[in-house]
Amino acid sequence: MEALSTLLAEQAPQAGTLVLACLSVAVAGVLRGLTGFGFALAAVPLLSMFLVPAQAVALVICMQALVGFRDVVQVGRLVEWPAVGRLSLGAIVGTPVGVALLAWLDPAAMRLAIAALVGIGLAMLLRPGRAPVPTPEGEAPSSRGALPTGVLSGLFGGLAAMAGPPAIVWFMRGGRPPAVMRASLMVFFFATSIIAAPMLVWSGVLDLRVLILGLCALPALVLSTSAGARLFARTSDAGYRRVALGVLAAMAAASALRGALDLLGG
Repeated sequence: MEALSTLLAEQAPQAGTLVLACLSVAVAGVLRGLTGFGFALAAVPLLSMFLVPAQAVALVICMQALVGFRDVVQVGRLVEWPAVGRLSLGAIVGTPVGVALLAWLDPAAMRLAIAALVGIGLAMLLRPGRAPVPTPEGEAPSSRGALPTGVLSGLFGGLAAMAGPPAIVWFMRGGRPPAVMRASLMVFFFATSIIAAPMLVWSGVLDLRVLILGLCALPALVLSTSAGARLFARTSDAGYRRVALGVLAAMAAASALRGALDLLGG
């Protein structure tokens, strides 16, 4: 017992690191609570200011896995489970393939390619006259294309830790109500975090130190997600779509910028 206490004390985060982590997570959590996605987009750059980038990614995935159980309880009734199931099944296939491809492909070039693909998805969503077609009342939404979209999300996640854009575009094109899209994306990212976590543990990036930091910062994520949820309740459907498109554009820009900087630096 004494040995365990000593180990936990050694792995516990310093006070300054914990405060900065909580602040970073709180900022990103508001965006997550509002849209259902974008947590990694906001949290990783902030966390990378005082953590090794790989640890920042591992912490984000760890925290999404931890808070995901709460999400299932809170928003589970709104989740489009058939779609999330197919997306998650595809991600199970795509994620290890993406990780394996890192050994042969240039990560910087792949980030630029991902940015281009996200840009194409944005263009499709913004095309004049291209409005989402809502599902007729009484009919179940179609999950057509969810499985290959999940594979693509897994590839993006394995290659560049950006599993979100394909699933976001797929939901937005399907004309789902914002509440359904938000809830489904939150649970999907919970699933992708569960898929990715064992790989990070195996690689040594997700260790006891990161897990303890994630547990300590978890209340900040829960509270900020709740604050974002209150903002969502006051946001119109059109307003939600504008915010979602803006976050998607930011994802594409961030991927392109990092890819370009890596190429120039290399």
